Amino acid sequence: MKAFFTLVCILLSTSSFATEQAEQLFNQLKPSLYQIKLIDKASGEKSSIGSGFQISEDGMIATNYHVISSYALHPKKYRVEYLDSQGNKGDLTLLSVDVINDLALVRRSVEQNMPFFKLSSSAPHKGEQIFSLGNPHDLGMIVVPGTYNGLKKESFNERIHFTGSINSGMSGGPVVNKQAEVVGVNVATSGDGIGFLVPHDKLVNLYKGFMEKPPETIALQMAEQLTSSQDKLISAILSSPWHSKQLGDKGLIPIIDVPYIRCWGDSNADKTDALILTAVANCSLDENTYISSRFFTGAMEIEFRTMQAKDIGANKFYHLYQQQISRAGAGNRADKDNVTEYQCHHDLVMPQSQAINNKTIFCTRAYKKFPDLFDVLYLSASIDKEKQALVSHFTIAGISQSNALAFTRQFMEAVSWK
Repeated sequence: MKAFFTLVCILLSTSSFATEQAEQLFNQLKPSLYQIKLIDKASGEKSSIGSGFQISEDGMIATNYHVISSYALHPKKYRVEYLDSQGNKGDLTLLSVDVINDLALVRRSVEQNMPFFKLSSSAPHKGEQIFSLGNPHDLGMIVVPGTYNGLKKESFNERIHFTGSINSGMSGGPVVNKQAEVVGVNVATSGDGIGFLVPHDKLVNLYKGFMEKPPETIALQMAEQLTSSQDKLISAILSSPWHSKQLGDKGLIPIIDVPYIRCWGDSNADKTDALILTAVANCSLDENTYISSRFFTGAMEIEFRTMQAKDIGANKFYHLYQQQISRAGAGNRADKDNVTEYQCHHDLVMPQSQAINNKTIFCTRAYKKFPDLFDVLYLSASIDKEKQALVSHFTIAGISQSNALAFTRQFMEAVSWK
């Protein structure tokens, strides 16, 4: 019992120390913290709220891209405004963005040098206590102690796994170590005290890039970043091992050996009344690049499905088979303001090297604001087995024409019958 009370006292003392340290950091840093508001010019009311922090003495402020995204896309409709710890307001100018890492640089006008956050020269150690600052739910600036848990596993674009509560409105706020140096930027939460941060080196790169060469336009900068990111992703996928795996009794499908594409499986083998025996493998790149609330890109979804008739004739099997094929759809959110309608090409594919003949559909829709990028949908259905079928399907959001064709070619060659 004595040991228990000793442990409780230690925990309370540790918690009290962390709270005291967090309060000291907050008081030290709050002059350089801001609430960032996007104001709709016509109504004069705010349309979004986030956080930001000053990173230079001349008024440069870092925040998330998604906090100011509507202004970046529609600068005539909105203006960006800051609110500081003293209640002072003013307009902000958008300088630069990193749409892939969800970062933006804005600037306020200053009459004299101001205090600012220093960016750390190194990443924290795993398990190190760090502190997230921001403006949750428009309630005023707060500080939240948490733990650095390293980079998120199975992620193509690096994110820090933070054990701490990041709430709405804290987006774009800084995360600092005990020396008050920025080690990350608040970006997202998955609930239950789990948050994700943009590593501080991404902000360092954005800042250095702006100082060396400011972007010609924000739209051109975003286009270049999206194009470069998808090229890097597809190149990595095509050069990685593609392992053949059996699906169902006869299907042979590829599994791409990269940590950021994760796969799940399912079947109806336990359903004794099923008319068609089905086995499914679904793989995805569980990342989306935010362009606007109605437009996401960067995702990839791959699905394979084997089907075998149990106690039905070929005609009924074909009817049920057609229903499965018709369910294929786009894998990302996009509306008519951002993408064109899908244009599709139908074909019969009979490769000599594979024991399977397919009917294929290849569809693309173009990005209106980024003319070199497309969403791609591919669907292939075997046609040469009377009561058996293999359906393969993928969607890739925001890919160039050359990369789409290269991926499709390698994908088609990797699907077969045993």
